[in-house]
Amino acid sequence: MNDIINLKAVAASFVYSFIGIFILLVSFWIIERITPEDLWREILVNQNKALAIMAAAFMLAVAIIIGAAIHG
Repeated sequence: MNDIINLKAVAASFVYSFIGIFILLVSFWIIERITPEDLWREILVNQNKALAIMAAAFMLAVAIIIGAAIHG
């Protein structure tokens, strides 16, 4: 029987997605711990736009690295 959707590929995509999200969260947590200020407080309370852009760039960079590693 020829399935239209390959269930093995879909399952692998979900597993890799969750692994990638987990790695992204862990890496952001590590950055949060090694910086001298609380990033969330600086971004949300003090409205530090430069730090928000830096955090977004960090997340994008890690996401690109994870995506490239998963894609092979």
